[in-house]
Amino acid sequence: MAVPQSVLTWQNEESGGFETAWVELAPSGLRARGRAVGVVPHPYWLSYELDTDEEFVTRRLQVTAEDATGTRSLDLRRADGDQGGTWTANGAPLPLVDGALDCDLGLCPLTNTMPVLRHRLHRGEGQRDFLMAWVSVPDLTVRPSRQTYTHLGRAGDGGATVRYASGTYVSDLEFDETGLVVSYPGIARRLPALD
Repeated sequence: MAVPQSVLTWQNEESGGFETAWVELAPSGLRARGRAVGVVPHPYWLSYELDTDEEFVTRRLQVTAEDATGTRSLDLRRADGDQGGTWTANGAPLPLVDGALDCDLGLCPLTNTMPVLRHRLHRGEGQRDFLMAWVSVPDLTVRPSRQTYTHLGRAGDGGATVRYASGTYVSDLEFDETGLVVSYPGIARRLPALD
């Protein structure tokens, strides 16, 4: 049986562009492929494919970005291990993010979904701290990022508000009933689906 696919588009306020993702949410995990264009910090486009396991833990993120300086590609992979997993970028070890369960593709609201789904923060109370493998856009540099997600409350439409914090940065993200980002203030807002 085929897994239903959602097509989601966000207007990206920070990059001055748009992102569209084809997303499959299933008991076996999240799979997505997306395309984005932006003009900040300079004109670029990128494409990505994301694959998680049944606990919404990142298995692999493949990204290609192009701007005036050329084309870059990243194949970011996570392998299970005793300490929460090890990471590689284009085959090279990334020990600074070992132990992280998730990737976080900069300017991409979709990647804020995995920790929320895994801990059901769109459904009920809780606060969780995470180490993320954060990918800078459009240069595709991978760095460790400490992040905290806190459930703030449910919305009348079945969604929820979850506070995201990293360092001194704080933003209250809106999620729909399935756990996908609707609004990331100052970063992106999902556009209504066209039927």
